Amino acid sequence: MTRAEPLVLGIETSCDETGIGIVRGRTLLSNTIASSMDEHARYGGVVPEVAARAHLEALQPAIEAAVAEAGITLEKLDAVAVTSGPGLAGALMVGVGAAKALAVSLGKPLYAVNHLVGHIAADILTGDEVEYPTVALLVSGGHTSLLLVRDLVSDVELLGETLDDAAGEAFDKIARILGLPYPGGPEIDRAAAGGDPNAIRFPRGLTRASDMAEHRYDFSFSGLKTAVARWVEQAAAAGSPVATADVAASFREAVVDVLVSKALDACDRHGVPRLLLGGGVIANRRLREVALERADAAGVAVRIPPLSLCTDNGAMIAALAAQLVASGHAPSTLAFGADSTLPVTEIQVARGDA
Repeated sequence: MTRAEPLVLGIETSCDETGIGIVRGRTLLSNTIASSMDEHARYGGVVPEVAARAHLEALQPAIEAAVAEAGITLEKLDAVAVTSGPGLAGALMVGVGAAKALAVSLGKPLYAVNHLVGHIAADILTGDEVEYPTVALLVSGGHTSLLLVRDLVSDVELLGETLDDAAGEAFDKIARILGLPYPGGPEIDRAAAGGDPNAIRFPRGLTRASDMAEHRYDFSFSGLKTAVARWVEQAAAAGSPVATADVAASFREAVVDVLVSKALDACDRHGVPRLLLGGGVIANRRLREVALERADAAGVAVRIPPLSLCTDNGAMIAALAAQLVASGHAPSTLAFGADSTLPVTEIQVARGDA
């Protein structure tokens, strides 16, 4: 194995996207994604059993497509990597089982890694050197986390996370209240384009002075969701038309304000002038815009991977494993399983040298 630039295939099945990625060191060779989002749309959200079944059907074709795009053969791989958690238990089990079978059949080492740390690793595939320490804000359908990353492969600290709905879930639920289709993120973004973000002052969860001691870096969007629902109900009860654009824009502004404020506060208090954004919700135009504007004013450099690497994907999993290999970490044993609540501090699971 070439430790400096190992050839790694990564498998990601933590939610509704079957991601297969192949990297050589820090170079992206393939990023193949098969999404089952359309199957979940009729239910207004991800159904775990449907997601697991979709992964089973998509894995082999996705692996074949990724290998073809990368121009390699499976025998050329130096290692196989897989998301072991966090995520939907059934979906994770499909990927873990497939990765174990592939690694054993090929006689290749297997690296079981953390999905959230994978989002940070996606940034190394941009070709630019990543400086540490960095604060990372990860915002997706299932996770909203604020991390202090001192070293990608050995030292990731959880500063705070969502106590209820993740930001992506909040977007989906508000979209449903406004009669917009699933997934809610892009629909809210479109609706908000013609609205006034200052029309309605919705609450900013866990930002009051009384929240700072215990929940300075935690997030809560349940109160915001309730406030929006009540505003819409009251407008309807009064016979007034619901100003969908203004509601969407004001809701989005509240979410963005909380995310960016807490992230930049973490940068300031920890003396880290760097902020990395990751996760599917980073596709939100207003979030990127506000983060860049306010970070620039605060003297904080912002890094945002290409949007194709922000959503769940196998390339980020392969990239993290490649860095583990290059750093001399032993592969995982076969003793690991799917862990839906895997803590972010556990970067690699079941290390053989542990």
